[in-house]
Amino acid sequence: MGYHPGAEDDGIYLPAVQTDLHPQLFPHDAAFFQLQMRTSVFDTWMAHFVQCTGIPVVWAELLWQWIAIVLILSACWSIVCQIFEEAAARWAGLAMVAAMFTLPVAGTALFILDQYLHPRALATALILLGVSRILSEKAWQAVPLAVLAFMLHPLMGVLGISFCCVLTATAREPVGARLRTLKGMVPQEAAPVMAVIPFAWILDRPSATWLEALQSRHWFRVYQWHWYEWLGAIAPLLLFWLVYYIARRRGETKLAHLSLAVFLYGSFQQAVAMIMLGPPSLIAFSTLEPMRYLHLVYVFMALVGGAYLGRYILKTKAWRWALFLVLANGGMLLAQRQLFPASAHLELPTLKPANPWLQAFDWIKHNTPEDAYFALDPNYMAIDGEDFHSFRALAERSQLADSIKDTSMVTKVPELGPAWKLQVEAQEGWSHFQLADFERRKAQFGVDWVLVAYPQPAGLACNWHNQAVSVCQIP
Repeated sequence: MGYHPGAEDDGIYLPAVQTDLHPQLFPHDAAFFQLQMRTSVFDTWMAHFVQCTGIPVVWAELLWQWIAIVLILSACWSIVCQIFEEAAARWAGLAMVAAMFTLPVAGTALFILDQYLHPRALATALILLGVSRILSEKAWQAVPLAVLAFMLHPLMGVLGISFCCVLTATAREPVGARLRTLKGMVPQEAAPVMAVIPFAWILDRPSATWLEALQSRHWFRVYQWHWYEWLGAIAPLLLFWLVYYIARRRGETKLAHLSLAVFLYGSFQQAVAMIMLGPPSLIAFSTLEPMRYLHLVYVFMALVGGAYLGRYILKTKAWRWALFLVLANGGMLLAQRQLFPASAHLELPTLKPANPWLQAFDWIKHNTPEDAYFALDPNYMAIDGEDFHSFRALAERSQLADSIKDTSMVTKVPELGPAWKLQVEAQEGWSHFQLADFERRKAQFGVDWVLVAYPQPAGLACNWHNQAVSVCQIP
């Protein structure tokens, strides 16, 4: 799966942790990541961990990424051991989950597990541990796990709690009673979804800038999904209904309970998503991303699918196991190298970056004032060779709003919309900027540094460069 700290969503979480540790950082743009963290304890918890242990942030992030992986696999092992008896099925299920960590979840812009520390990974681990406790008929032990998952990642926590409620109901009553109970639970199940709405704006009239930002995220608009995204959403639910039918006939009670729970949970959440994302009057609810219920479904699909592969195909044949492991892990490795072609597969703290953009971020971090305010191409994350690494996360300096990650922030925090739009529009035509353009941005926003393509425009005072970019001051 690789390891890429500071990439993609880590452009929100890592700066938030750094700001908790060093409040003097990001004096100009902290709102672009701090406002979203109002609903999570992840950043403050990580900052306290760093302060108490003395472990540097880069090592603490790597440590907890490893812990999240271990917890997820441990929970999956506990689950698969309860629903399958054959050793080949158990090991194949675990191996499939491990190989599929970076499997894209249909239409949601999610992986099962990200290539950097994300609160969703820890929340997923806690929910899976809760599922294993419910299957062990110790449902009360799942309660604190679910609460902690909610505190780390409210959306995934609510979805996990919803699944745990469904699983508890399916595991304790006959099928007919289960369906009647779950039907009666719909209003109560809908309540937690509403409980995670952190801002009153969700019920207000959407602003023009919010709608503009929303248009850049097609996965928010389920009725505009491609056919293969719909297939990726519906097919797993049908497969779990089939697994439930087969497991019930074979007398595999716990597998039947889990499969029925996945089917009912997915069907209910799909119905909720279709209602929430349908009428234009409810468009503000799209920012809750209800289709992310599929994340948990995909975890169970990998686990149960791998177990069936082990039971019926791999069995105890060494050559089949070797072929399976090579194809599953090799295919995912190839996909990851295509996603991060210009970066080391494992961006460990001990390695000096070979990526020219990361070299520039590192130089900026160690050689510019903490209150430096940068401007750079608003689409820099999508430039060939940048590999979607965040400037804020890795350079630890303020920047004008960008057109990629900050756009996502506006969909979650509409009050950022006017500032985001003003700053992004001011950077239009960036590739043709000359000294006078930079000076105007300095007068307008106070930016005093720029990161530009090498060779830089004439008149800039440049302190450092490599073959791709230059770090310069605006006179």
